[in-house]
Amino acid sequence: MKRLFFVCCLFGLTMSAAAEDLKLTVPEMEPKMTYGEAVTARPELNLNMASLDLSATAASATARPWKPDFDFFKSKTNPGVKPYKFMDDLTFVGIPLFAAGLAVKGDKAMFAQNRKEEMGGKKNTQLLTDFKTGIDDYTQFFGPAMVVGLKLGGYEGRSDWPRLLASAGLSYGIMAALVNGIKYTAKEMRPDGSTANSWPSGHTATAFVGATLLHKEYGLTRSPWWSVAGYGVATATGVMRVLNNRHWISDVMSGAGIGIMSTELGYALADLLFKGKGLLRNDLVIEDGNPSFFSISMGLGLGSKSIDFTVDDLVGAETYGNGFLDEEGAREHITFRAATVVDAEGAYFFNKYFGIGGRFRVRAMSAKSFGSYSENVAWEDYNAWHTMSYLYQLADPAFNEDTYYNKIGYDISSEQAWMQNAPVTDISGIVKSDHITEFTGSAGFYFNIPLSKHFSLGTKALIGRSITQDLDIDGQATGNVKDISYQLTLKNGWVGLDENSHLTGGDYVNYPVNTGETFTDVWDYLTLSGSNSTSWGTGLSLTYKYKSNFSWRLFVDYDYTKKTYTLKYDPYHFLRAGLTESAFSLLQLATGETNVLSPVEYKKDKKMNYFTLGLSFLVNI
Repeated sequence: MKRLFFVCCLFGLTMSAAAEDLKLTVPEMEPKMTYGEAVTARPELNLNMASLDLSATAASATARPWKPDFDFFKSKTNPGVKPYKFMDDLTFVGIPLFAAGLAVKGDKAMFAQNRKEEMGGKKNTQLLTDFKTGIDDYTQFFGPAMVVGLKLGGYEGRSDWPRLLASAGLSYGIMAALVNGIKYTAKEMRPDGSTANSWPSGHTATAFVGATLLHKEYGLTRSPWWSVAGYGVATATGVMRVLNNRHWISDVMSGAGIGIMSTELGYALADLLFKGKGLLRNDLVIEDGNPSFFSISMGLGLGSKSIDFTVDDLVGAETYGNGFLDEEGAREHITFRAATVVDAEGAYFFNKYFGIGGRFRVRAMSAKSFGSYSENVAWEDYNAWHTMSYLYQLADPAFNEDTYYNKIGYDISSEQAWMQNAPVTDISGIVKSDHITEFTGSAGFYFNIPLSKHFSLGTKALIGRSITQDLDIDGQATGNVKDISYQLTLKNGWVGLDENSHLTGGDYVNYPVNTGETFTDVWDYLTLSGSNSTSWGTGLSLTYKYKSNFSWRLFVDYDYTKKTYTLKYDPYHFLRAGLTESAFSLLQLATGETNVLSPVEYKKDKKMNYFTLGLSFLVNI
């Protein structure tokens, strides 16, 4: 009643003021402060205090000024953070990666191994790629460097310092035990033949431990792009280990699997030890069923793994004699080992089932062997070493390697004598690129079939353009320039070697002699190139959505393209530099191998069918 009376009085005063020429008299008010009275809701005004959105106010009230975090030994736990149970966050995705590496461990590139020592130090068959980078020695530490840097800067992640250090220590400890235990048990030779500790790759395992640390600390709690950065750099580290000729693709895939498995186990053990202590942030939650995504992938390339060249593929076959065309030497082939495949892919879905997107794929197929059709095809079959026998035969009709080498000082125990007398003191290959690399950009339609809350099937239909980078090997030879004396005979208008100075021997026989000059020859020994082409692709995938914005995907892709491959090889180029002009002319005339002393070129159209088995890390966007 008092309130009603007050309202009526206030209304009356207002109307009175209006009646007096709208003059408003403000009464004097006495300030008064009342203690102990609670502020309550006004039900008559229909105010629901619980419905008010005070999140912005609360956030500003609880926001703390930025400061670095150096509390390495102080335990902190923020309220409201959900604790993890033991093995609550394991995905087991490292297992198929490790298994894929194990499955192709026996698929090696024979020619790429350093076999100089096996060949007695003379027939140098080492093929060491000149692609060298030391970046992978540093990128393996990208993950932990980012985690520590962000943490020191005061950017809160999943864990406080004690819990983070324990999780990281356990992860690296498990990884080191697994990698070294397998390395020195398997004793796998590296591609460059340096040491027998190739499988699995320690650099790649270290890189993926760091990537998973960054993923768990900041990708899951702050932004998924931290995870993309971590796994992207880790994948690049593995690829560089292959390109550096330090690891096989099997080493890299198994190393990646070990790195992910080790970190998940390390965090699981830390969750068991710390329980709910030391947790600062919950995982991000995105309640959106749209399957739009961005992903990075590493895969194993199978399918077409050889290119055969026959007489029909020779360019300018009419210039060759029937003898050459009928021989096995006119047929060449190159076989490849399992390819390394790396993808960046993304798609926007209009609903749960249909979307559009694109993929950028890099596929590198390293040569496993190349040469003529024989059971033992490797560099020594292709290095033209035996070609020097033509030179020896010109001087000795009863040619025998053991006795002849002694005559010219070729097989003398003294290294100095060897270097002064041998026609070729060293011959080897310089690998500019030991693989055919295809860069393919594709676009098309993506389809998704949800199976449950966490699993879905997918497929796609893509069309794109494929660009090829060459396989390129240079030859390198050094030696002493040789000369041969000979006589020509004119018979019935035909000029040729005198029969007494030819291969039957006679008074005019002279052994090859040193001119006093040495030679070094570096040339394009072999190149294999492929034309640009249209590529068609599809595939089948199984996606496991283990967080609201993160998924792992197992996939099998099929790609088809038709390319024109060109093979050029010039194995005998060093003979031009190792002989005088007159001696080389004699070699051409006496051996009947004029055509093959020039570069040989093949062209072939081939349909390539590729299959890729791989694992993708997805960020749902």
